[in-house]
Amino acid sequence: MSFRYLPATGARLAVAVVLLAAPHSARAAEELPSVIRSAGSGPWSATATWEGGRVPGADARVQIRTGHRVVYDAKSGVVIRSINVAGTLTFDPDRDTRLDVGLILIRAGETYSESGFDCESHARKPDPEVERPVLEVGAPNRPIGAKRTALIRLHDVGLDGESTPAIVCCGGRMDFHGTPLARTWVRLGSAADKEDRFITLTEAVPDWRVGDRIIITAARWAESGPKHTEERVITKNDGKRLDLNSELEYEHLGETKYRSVVANLSRNVVVESAEPKHARGHTMYHRHSTGAISYAEFRHLGKQGVLGRYSLHYHLCGDTMRGSYVLGASIHDSHNRFLTIHGTSYLVVRDCVGYRSVGHGFFMEDGTEVHNVLDHNLAAGVSRGRALPKQTLPSDGNDGAGFWWANSRNTWTRNVSADTYHGYHFHPMARDWFKAPVFEVPQPDGTRRTEDLRRIPFVRFEGNEAHGADAQGIRMEWSSVSADVAEMVGPDPRNPFLIRDLRIWGSCTGTWSRLPVLRTENLRIDKVMDGDEDPTTEMGSKEKILDQQAPTTVITHVNRAGARIVVQGTTADNGIVRRVVVNNKEARSVRNNFAEWEVTLDGVPKGLLRLKAHAEDESKNIEVRPHVVIVE
Repeated sequence: MSFRYLPATGARLAVAVVLLAAPHSARAAEELPSVIRSAGSGPWSATATWEGGRVPGADARVQIRTGHRVVYDAKSGVVIRSINVAGTLTFDPDRDTRLDVGLILIRAGETYSESGFDCESHARKPDPEVERPVLEVGAPNRPIGAKRTALIRLHDVGLDGESTPAIVCCGGRMDFHGTPLARTWVRLGSAADKEDRFITLTEAVPDWRVGDRIIITAARWAESGPKHTEERVITKNDGKRLDLNSELEYEHLGETKYRSVVANLSRNVVVESAEPKHARGHTMYHRHSTGAISYAEFRHLGKQGVLGRYSLHYHLCGDTMRGSYVLGASIHDSHNRFLTIHGTSYLVVRDCVGYRSVGHGFFMEDGTEVHNVLDHNLAAGVSRGRALPKQTLPSDGNDGAGFWWANSRNTWTRNVSADTYHGYHFHPMARDWFKAPVFEVPQPDGTRRTEDLRRIPFVRFEGNEAHGADAQGIRMEWSSVSADVAEMVGPDPRNPFLIRDLRIWGSCTGTWSRLPVLRTENLRIDKVMDGDEDPTTEMGSKEKILDQQAPTTVITHVNRAGARIVVQGTTADNGIVRRVVVNNKEARSVRNNFAEWEVTLDGVPKGLLRLKAHAEDESKNIEVRPHVVIVE
């Protein structure tokens, strides 16, 4: 089954790898080989699939035409120059596959191109009656299985060096789904000492395999020298004990109150740069695209110092990708952030692991991003970078926050930032140094309204943690055109910036805030630089908070079996959610406060089905713009 506007998602994912190859010498257009176009649907390796009966080989320029479904069934080190996907390119889930390529462009149309993939015309909405172009490395309901791998390697083939190698989706569907992990990261069960060759965990991870790469996060901030998060390989998995390929160099805490995090970096669907020291690639979704990511690995990506060329990038999608998600992904060794959410709303990011990035880790770029959910993610080993040329907000120093944002109308829950410069950094700022941070911000009803970012409180900031921060565990800026404190601007005191259950330990300092309207509940700061321990602090007025925000709902997964459909999703709210309703049937809460929910619809006839989901909270706020998707 599939969504017409939202891809159906399943519970299991596969591994696909994209590699970037070594540079090819640039050649004049007349010297380039002719484009190899698909003749019909079929396996990539079959001669009948291609016009002229010629299977694409080294340096080939390839076009998969509209209406054709090509199944990639090869495992080859031959470097394809570029693939334009106007039909469907799907990876065979029953084989180990490998594709080496310079550019994959998912875009409708019969014209072959190696440029224009910034999608200058991406504002045009695709015709719903026309089949979308598709890149599918594992499907939501059929990921690449645990015994198989899918690898895409991105190579420099002599195209535009600032924009390639790359995988770019311009209004099509792009899916990466690997084998699921029950846990992508867990806590240390006991302290790990220097020279130990094993670690113990708080819970068993039976699906972590011998050969998987893991990290153990730093126990404290690094005063100088290298960061103390360590990367190792599992040599034996014995329940809660993991044997390692080499001794640890640093101590990692596993006490009751202070536990380092152990995270698995390995997935069986991989996208990577083939020669990261020479040329790094990037991936990007544009407006009106669809698709989702689960349990896939993105490594050695991100072009350092280049604006808009990130490991994983949602670029100016607005609310057109509502329903998309990044679940259980591993993003590591990035030279330009882990995940950038730019001008995009309603994205769900959960259970992801980010390790080693230059500049911020999980990043919301320009202050227009709203109703995104970042839940149970790990950002580790984030290093300070430099401001990027022509960046939207000029005063952002790109100084290495695990999580950075300028608009708080989003949700952060259960995340951990470890071994970074700042753990969490909120900095509302204008595009002009001398103006207030006032933007056209999307509203719950779909309109846009001018708002001052300093007046917008969180949807929810709860249950987060920072340890090993070189500066502050959390830094909350106040931006103004004047140094006069009397001009400080904030939200209604009855609806303040509210931080609940934040834990900061092992960092240089705990918090730094100049916000005029900030309230904390159960803020715990331990083992910071000066040695003070403040186990529980409260900040701000105890005045009753008014719940004036309606919940927001996203349908993420739809699975159909005959006349039964199981619908799953996520709801976020600053208060208590009373109910979530899908097609007039109430969903059950799978996790606290409908943060994850599920509903089963029985007796559904065959054919197209319109699903409509909305939520209501205990303060009688009702979601005014339900999430509507069409499934078939």
